[in-house]
Amino acid sequence: MNGFWSLTLYNEKHFFNANPLNRYSLGTKSKSMKPNPDGSLTLYVQNASPGPDKETNWLPAPKENFSLYIRAYWPKEEITEGHWTPPAAVRVK
Repeated sequence: MNGFWSLTLYNEKHFFNANPLNRYSLGTKSKSMKPNPDGSLTLYVQNASPGPDKETNWLPAPKENFSLYIRAYWPKEEITEGHWTPPAAVRVK
């Protein structure tokens, strides 16, 4: 890996959203995140906690509108040449 990535959440006024974890982003530098058994990574972007066993991968979100930004620092060619796109966010009810 050349660089690192982050997923950052902003509230509807484009500020960090106050939350009980004081967490505003997740990414490569979030050393406590837990991968799935197959090596993939599930991030939980939601208002309520996904449960104690999943909170290391939780990015607390407001109930109102918000926006997410993925940042890739020192990205590889797959990103800079448009051969990679991030996975879609999936709404789960």
